[in-house]
Amino acid sequence: MEFRTRAIHVGGERDPQTGAVVPPLHLASTFVQPGAGEWGEFDYSRSGNPTRKAVERTIASLEGGCGALCFASGMAATHCATMLLESGDHLLAGTDIYGGSYRLFHKILNRAGVRVSLAAADDLAGLEQAITPATKMLWIESPGNPLMSITDIRACAELAHQHGLLLGVDNTFASPVLTRPLELGADIVMHSATKYLGGHSDLLGGALVVKDPELLQRLYFVQNATGAVLGPLECFLLQRGIKTLELRMREQCRTAQRIAEHLAEHPAVTRVLYPGLPGHPGHAIAARQMDRGFGAMLSFEVDGGYERAKHVAEHTELFQLAVSLGAVESLIEQPASMSHASYDREDRLAHGIRDELIRISVGLEHPDDLIADLNRALS
Repeated sequence: MEFRTRAIHVGGERDPQTGAVVPPLHLASTFVQPGAGEWGEFDYSRSGNPTRKAVERTIASLEGGCGALCFASGMAATHCATMLLESGDHLLAGTDIYGGSYRLFHKILNRAGVRVSLAAADDLAGLEQAITPATKMLWIESPGNPLMSITDIRACAELAHQHGLLLGVDNTFASPVLTRPLELGADIVMHSATKYLGGHSDLLGGALVVKDPELLQRLYFVQNATGAVLGPLECFLLQRGIKTLELRMREQCRTAQRIAEHLAEHPAVTRVLYPGLPGHPGHAIAARQMDRGFGAMLSFEVDGGYERAKHVAEHTELFQLAVSLGAVESLIEQPASMSHASYDREDRLAHGIRDELIRISVGLEHPDDLIADLNRALS
């Protein structure tokens, strides 16, 4: 079956008991067992729940994995993946990553004795130089957040496996509509399901997807032991959101391309970061790696520094000033003061996240209206 058909039917089969075309929502926290010491498929909702199992099947199908695990948030999913590491191990991550991931890596993992360093993931030679004998995992995002850098996932997978590392890919920005990292050699794919998978700003969730059953069991053990699972209601909403994922993403990509081209000509804009523009340094890799578009996220810089960027972000009407992304509503934010405020300032500037940077998440509004809204804020 094609992608959009699987998004609707895999995990969303009609209820065999009633014939309902939408599977029922199972809110039960515990399940009666056939006998003492005899276990049914479900026993306690932290360990497994029918509604969660259904959406995990959907996500695994769309990413091409052997299985998926759903978590209470994207950060809970990322944390689970990093709990495969032990004290003394080294985690190498890209420089263009979500601020919450930076905070987890530098300010939580270090307490467990895991050393963390960053290197530009779009520079393979530099990335390889940053690998040490203690490195056990490479963590990347493509497109990167918030600079929209493009990383060659297949090349990173080859590099990681040459050195015996696990490759984890945060695929939130691209979604499986555009990029499926497991097909390119990645070991673990992470999604903040809050974003494009859910798509309507009404749930918080995360997911891990893998292609190796043994690795899936290792991650499931951590998930079950630590308990940061996605609740049944959020699973139900996530399943519903995924049904329109491909259609939403295709349209949002088209609008983002138009906005990027417009901003590239705007006199108040000094730089546009969007992989769909031919001048983007990762454009050729993105064209090969991203099937159906270049994404619906873009960043741009304005003349006037921090205060000017803050002013623009605060004066749009359709673009709502908020963190998060990937929903039907368009959002705008200033990374320096919002999504990436958890970076140490010197580190943030060293990695190119400047004060004048603005990041937008393009929704499903009409592109002409969104362009007019940005023009008003920039004028």
